[in-house]
Amino acid sequence: MHSSPLCRCSAVIVIFIHQNFPAQYVHVARHLAQSAGNTVYFITQAQHNELPGVTKLVYELNGATRSNCHPYSADLDCAIRTGVEVAEVCRRLRKQGVMPDIIVGHCGWGETLFVKNVYPTVPVLMNFEYFYHATGADVGFDPEFAPASPDDHSRLQVRNAVNRMSFGNGDWGHTATAWQHSLFPASMQREITCLHEGVDTHLMRPDPDAWLRLGREGIGLSRHDEVITFMSRNLEPYRGFHVFMRALPEILRRRKRAHVLIAGGDGISYGEPAPRGGCYRELMLAELGNRIDLGRVHFLGQVPYEVYRNILQVSSVHVYLSYPFVLSWSFIEALSAGCLVVASSTAPVMEVLRHRENGLAVEFFSPAEICDRIDEVFEHPDRMQAVRDNARATAIRDFDLDVNILPRWLDLLDTLASGRRPDVQPITPGLGTEMRLR
Repeated sequence: MHSSPLCRCSAVIVIFIHQNFPAQYVHVARHLAQSAGNTVYFITQAQHNELPGVTKLVYELNGATRSNCHPYSADLDCAIRTGVEVAEVCRRLRKQGVMPDIIVGHCGWGETLFVKNVYPTVPVLMNFEYFYHATGADVGFDPEFAPASPDDHSRLQVRNAVNRMSFGNGDWGHTATAWQHSLFPASMQREITCLHEGVDTHLMRPDPDAWLRLGREGIGLSRHDEVITFMSRNLEPYRGFHVFMRALPEILRRRKRAHVLIAGGDGISYGEPAPRGGCYRELMLAELGNRIDLGRVHFLGQVPYEVYRNILQVSSVHVYLSYPFVLSWSFIEALSAGCLVVASSTAPVMEVLRHRENGLAVEFFSPAEICDRIDEVFEHPDRMQAVRDNARATAIRDFDLDVNILPRWLDLLDTLASGRRPDVQPITPGLGTEMRLR
């Protein structure tokens, strides 16, 4: 038996780092903070989220400018500035006598680049979320909004520099899915554990009595209504918003009683801003004009978690589309809520979805397929209940927080905090093994 700070009775000190607190670390940070005697710090940028028992430490980026940078190196320059600011927060903690047992952080924006310079003996676990490729993934997938460019290889080679630099300044990595794992070079995959953040399947569960009232309209919706849902943090091409919008005129023509709930903001999470300084919602509304009935299409903006859960629980069919990119938490949570999910047959989605078993797959660029699958759901509700049940079973089996995911997280942290190395990870066949961007 080994003994480490995470399994001894003595207190454990953990530092988490992520610019969007608490992000992927919400569950494990909450668990550690609620366990008696532990001290949990979280280094982040300024925002209003809070977790009981977690001390939030805010850093700011001052004086950052891209005007003198080559376009390729602008993101790298920002990452270096970010890493310097985070290291300064760590330096202040160390001066106060804080010596963590482990540091856990997202490397994508450079936040973890220099923490080892402050805490050289402390194990650092980094989130390696995405390794960019010029072909076969998000870049060039959508010729309308993400067209391929002759300089993609060179630009992305520099963009991956933060991943590579971080890898050399940490002890181990984690990433959420096997497909994301496969994007990394084989030499990196061996030291990156594939481990999802998990879903609270007790909280995100089916509720046949769920209902939702739309504010201005005063419309009440429940599982007895025809409710088509689409949700993303922001409404943008990376999550197929434009394709879904183009399917709406035909969806509404076929489903005379259906209401469509669209939740998400007008900002940009991934990809390029909408042309002409607008947002993609306005762009698509202008394109479609009077072809959609805004009395039955409801744009809800970004909604609180409770409303988000209710939307999934009243959903008759939930549409999830994604470029070959990071898989959204909302996709797994929709499965957990027992949604009938119609989803794009892109690689990260198909890692989880089994067509006609736990969801229905469609070609990303086909509004016609989306319409046909939605029709199928409404026309054969008896047949679709088994698909809903299997969706829920998939979420419980593979992503349940308490039974599956959290114990694995604690074991990984315990292993690193005890000074041991986790088991070397098998190489995942995929883009990363081909080393396309050396």
